[in-house]
Amino acid sequence: MIPRDTVELITETARIEDVVGDFVALKKRGVNMIGLCPFHNEKTPSFNVSPTRGIFKCFGCGKGGNSVNFIMEHEHVSYPDALRYLARKYNITIEEEQRSDEEMQQDTERESLYVVSTFAQKHFTHNLQETEEGRSIGLSYFRERGFSLPTIEKFQLGYAMDSYEDLLKTAEEKGYKLDLLAKCGLIKTREDGKSFDFFRGRVIFPIHNITGKVIAFGARTLKSDKKEPKYLNSPETEIYLKSNILYGISFAKRAIIASDNCYLVEGYTDVISMHQAGIENVVASSGTSLTTGQIRLIKRYTQNITILYDGDPAGIKASFRGIDMILEEGMNVKVLLFPNGEDPDSYARNHSTEEVHAFIRENTQDFILFKTKILLSDAQNDPVKKAALIRELVQSVALVPDAITRSVYVKECSKLFDIPEQTLINELNKFRRTKLSKEAGADLPIADPIEQQAEVQRENETLNELLPQEREIARILLNYGEREIDFEITIEDEEIGPDGAPKTHQEVLRTTVAEFTVHQLTSDGIRLENEDFAAIIEDYALALDAGLILTQQHFLNDPEGASQAAIDLVISPYILSTKWKEKHLIYTKTEDEKLSLMVRNAVYSFKLKKVMQMIMEIQEQLKGDLQDAIVDQLLEEQKSLFEVKKILSAELGRVIIR
Repeated sequence: MIPRDTVELITETARIEDVVGDFVALKKRGVNMIGLCPFHNEKTPSFNVSPTRGIFKCFGCGKGGNSVNFIMEHEHVSYPDALRYLARKYNITIEEEQRSDEEMQQDTERESLYVVSTFAQKHFTHNLQETEEGRSIGLSYFRERGFSLPTIEKFQLGYAMDSYEDLLKTAEEKGYKLDLLAKCGLIKTREDGKSFDFFRGRVIFPIHNITGKVIAFGARTLKSDKKEPKYLNSPETEIYLKSNILYGISFAKRAIIASDNCYLVEGYTDVISMHQAGIENVVASSGTSLTTGQIRLIKRYTQNITILYDGDPAGIKASFRGIDMILEEGMNVKVLLFPNGEDPDSYARNHSTEEVHAFIRENTQDFILFKTKILLSDAQNDPVKKAALIRELVQSVALVPDAITRSVYVKECSKLFDIPEQTLINELNKFRRTKLSKEAGADLPIADPIEQQAEVQRENETLNELLPQEREIARILLNYGEREIDFEITIEDEEIGPDGAPKTHQEVLRTTVAEFTVHQLTSDGIRLENEDFAAIIEDYALALDAGLILTQQHFLNDPEGASQAAIDLVISPYILSTKWKEKHLIYTKTEDEKLSLMVRNAVYSFKLKKVMQMIMEIQEQLKGDLQDAIVDQLLEEQKSLFEVKKILSAELGRVIIR
C-alpha cells in the first residue's frame, strides 16, 4: 500500500502538461493548452489541459481528470499502478507500507506462479527451436500453418516433448518446487504418488494476461488418435480464470484502442494468422463459450465488437447467445461471415493483407441483418417459423439497455419485415416485463416498461428544472470560493418610524463567496438535488465549521469524491478573445469584475426557482380531495411562499406578474 504522503508528493510533483505531453502534441491557447484527444478520433482539437489547475478535459468525449487519471485511462492500469508510473517518471521512491504476513504470503505465491509459468514457456520455446523432436514436429507444424519465425517468437509458441518427465526433470534440476508446477497445472500426480507432465507431444500456445505475463497454456495434439483430445488447456489457477481472459489481449489492446473496434475469433491460430496479416485488434475466446467477464474485458478498450465466424451454420446458431450477451452489456456488435469452408486462420493465410482488409470492410454487417439472414434460410416460406424468427430477433433487441438504441433497432426490424413498429414494441415490452419479473421475483408486480420510462422522464424533468441553477452555484464555489465579496444587508434600528415599523439602515459586510453561498443555502435547509453538486456544498459546509475554506485542488485530486464533476465545472472550452477590446474597442466585464453581483444572482435565482417549484407542488396537492384542515394548511404555506417569492424577485430586480 502506498503511503498517503507519498501519494500527495506524486500528485503535487506531476505536471499535467508534461504527463499528457508524452502522448499528445499540445499547443498553447490562452492560459490552457489544447491538442487532439487520445481517447477518441477527432480532426478538430477539443482536448484541453489546464497547467494551473493540473487537470485535463476533453469536450468531445467527456473524459477528464488529473495526471493520475490520465495515465489510468491512457495506459489502462489501476490507480496504484498509475501512481507508480508517475513515481518512476519523476524519480520518486515509493516505500510501500508493511502488509500482514498472510497478505505477503499470498503475493509471494502469486508471483511464484508467474515465475513458474514463465519458466515453462521458455522451456517449451527451447524445445521447439533447439531440439530435434521440437523442430521436426512442432516447428514443421507451425511452418505448415504459414507462421513466420518473427510471429512464432512474438507469441512465444513452443512444443512439449512426447515424454512423461521432460518438464518435470528440468524443473527439478533448476530448483523449482513441484507443488508450484502442480498448482500451475503443469504436472499431475497419480494415485501411487508418481508425478508426470500434463502436456506431452503437443504444440504449445502460451496464454498471457493483460500486462503480457504468461499465466496458462493451450496445447494442440498433432497425433491422429481420435481418443486423444485435440486441445488441452491449463486448469484454472489463482492467476488464471478462464472466464476473465482472452487469448491475445496483451498483443491486441493498443490496436483495439486505436481502431476503436475488437475482432473476436474462436481459436489461437485465428488470432496469430490475423496478426501476421497485419490485423492486430483481434482476440479469441479460446474455444470456450463467451463469458460476461470476457466481454467486459473488451469493453475496457472499446464499445465495438465484430465477431468473425467461419462458414459452419451449426456453430453460428450456437453463438447467437454470445451476441445477446454483448448486446446486454450495452456494446455495439457486428458480424462477419467467412465463405463456406474458410475461417479467419485459413482466409488470412490464403489471401494477401489487402484482400483480407477489403473482405472485412465489404462484408461486415449489422447483427440484425446477419441474424435475419441465417434464420430466414430455415424459415423459408413457413409463416409460423417466420413469426418465431421475428420474435427471437425482438428478444435480442430487448436486451439492449439503452432506450434510444433499442428504438433504432426496432425501426430497422419494422422496415425489414414490413411490420408496424408498435407491434414490435408491444412484443419487446412483453419480453422485458417477463425478464424483469424473473429478476425481481415472481410475486412482485412489474410496471409497464413504457410507463416506467415515462415516470423516469417526468422525475428527470422535475430535477432538470433546477439543474442549471445548481450547476452555476457549484461552479462559482469551485472557482471563487476563497474570494472575498462585499454584501449589503438591511439592519433594523431600535427607533420606530412614522409608520410604526422599526427604522432600518444599510450596512456592507465583507465575506467570502463560500461563506455567503453556504450560509444562504444551509440557513434555509436547502439541499441540492444533484448528488455531485450537493456533495461539493456539504464538503464546503463541513470545512467552514472547522474554520477552513476549501480550494479547488481538494476536489480535483480526490479520486473518491466528486472530482469528475469538479473538472467539468472549472475548465471551459471557451476563452474571451482580447481582440474585442484591442481591435473593436468593445469592453466586456469579466466574472472577476462583477463577482458580488454574480454570486448574489446565482443564489437568489436558485432559491426563487426552488420556491416556485414548491408553490407548484402545493397547487398540485390542492387539486386532490383533501380535508378542510389540510387545505387551510396548504393555503397558508402557499401564501408564505408567495411572500418569499416577492422578496427574492425584488432582490433580483424582477417584475411580479401575479
